[in-house]
Amino acid sequence: HSPFPGLFAAGECACVSVHGANRLGCNSLLDTLVFGRRAGKAMRKYIHAVGHPALPADLEIRHSEGVAGLVAREGNEKLGDIQREMQRVMMDKVSVFRDRQGLTEALTVIRALQGRFSDIPISDKGHCFNRELLDVLELGHMLDLAEVIILGALNREESRGAHSREDFPQRDDARFLAHTLVQQDLPRAPRVFTRPVTITRFEPQERKY
Repeated sequence: HSPFPGLFAAGECACVSVHGANRLGCNSLLDTLVFGRRAGKAMRKYIHAVGHPALPADLEIRHSEGVAGLVAREGNEKLGDIQREMQRVMMDKVSVFRDRQGLTEALTVIRALQGRFSDIPISDKGHCFNRELLDVLELGHMLDLAEVIILGALNREESRGAHSREDFPQRDDARFLAHTLVQQDLPRAPRVFTRPVTITRFEPQERKY
């Protein structure tokens, strides 16, 4: 079940699993050439097969008010300071090699930065080409995604592809041959859950090269 009726997801975000747990270098170009064309044709077919989903009546108002609130707010934090701290902790604690202690420390930092984010003021109050507003919006999304990445890495107590848990060095198909998904569950923390992998022609194998 999709929480966004009518949304067409394509590529890696759709869990196509063309590359398994990790994409090798140079394969992105092959993806673009092969699956870009296939995805485009599939989208064209899809849009003629489904109707336009009904949108909430207050959708535009809610988002407009949210942006207006960002522009109007005051505070003492600096976007650059929060962005640099986010980059530092994600690089130090959430790179390829991970463990529970480092991931837990990173989660604490990211959630503290999410709290500080609400105190970033926007000095440019304009409504046209407001780059400062765009940067703040992007940082908010990056902080949310950083939290999702950490929660997914904490939940997956194994090593697979580019996810290497030093405290769980072995691949564990019995528990984790599954897609990891995260759903925003406001006002609580995001909820982590899994869906099974559909295996067709090729059984997953350990990479040994």
